[in-house]
Amino acid sequence: MPDTIRIDQDDRGVATLWLTRTEKHNAMSALMMDELRHAAETLGSDDSVRVVILAAEGKTFCAGGDLAWMRDQFEADSATRMSEARRLAEMLLALDRLPKPLIGRLQGNALGGGVGLASVCDCAIGADHIQMGLTEVKLGLIPATIGPYVIARMGAARARQVFFQGRVFDAPEAERLGLLSRVVSPENLDEAVEAEVAPYLKTAPGAVARAKALVRELGGGADAAQIDVSVTALAEIWAGDESSEGIASFFERRPAAWTK
Repeated sequence: MPDTIRIDQDDRGVATLWLTRTEKHNAMSALMMDELRHAAETLGSDDSVRVVILAAEGKTFCAGGDLAWMRDQFEADSATRMSEARRLAEMLLALDRLPKPLIGRLQGNALGGGVGLASVCDCAIGADHIQMGLTEVKLGLIPATIGPYVIARMGAARARQVFFQGRVFDAPEAERLGLLSRVVSPENLDEAVEAEVAPYLKTAPGAVARAKALVRELGGGADAAQIDVSVTALAEIWAGDESSEGIASFFERRPAAWTK
C-alpha cells in the first residue's frame, strides 16, 4: 500500500488520486514522487479508468517540494543531485502524459511544486479562498522542473509576472493567469469537479487519449530537451550558496540573508 497517496475508484471508472501526506502539507518527498509516478503509470494503463481527479486531503493541496529532501541535496554529489532532480521531473512528466483526462481539485493552497501539479492537469478547479505562488526564489531556488508545464499553461508573458517574483496570489488571479480553469466556493467544489467529469463518460476512451496526445504535440508541451534543461537547472541551483542559505533560514525560522 502506498504511504503518501491513495486511489479511490467508483463504478463509473472515475479514479481519485489523493495526496495524503497531510502532516507535511502534502509537500512532495522522494517517496511521494515515486508513488505519484507509479500511480500515473498504473492508472494510465488501466482500461477501467475513464477519468482521474487529482485531489488532496487536509487544508493544503500541496506545499511544493519537501525542503528536507532538498536540504539533503546540498551534501550530495553532482550525479545524485541530477538523479533526484530527474525523479521530480519524471513524476511530473508521467502525470502530464497520462492518457486519461486529469482534473485538479484544489481545496487548499498550492505553492511551488503544487503549482506544477495543477499545471499538468487538463483542468484545475480551485476553491475561492486558496492561494497559489511560485515562491522558490524566496528560498534561493527556482521553479525549474515544473517550469515547462507552468509556462505552457500560463504563457511566457504571464509567467514573467509571477515566475521569479515569489509573490503569493489569490484564486481569482490564478484564474486570470490561466493556472485555474474555474474558481468556485468550497461548498461547490465537488459539484464543479463533477461537471468536468461527466462529459468524458460519454466519449470514446481511445479517442480521448489520442486527442490529448495531439494537443500536447501541437501545443508545444514539455519535450525531452526542456526537461533536461530543467533538471540541470535544479541540480545546479542546489549546488549554490543561495539555496543553502534559503533553506537553512527556513528551518532556523529567521530571515534569509538577502531579505530587506
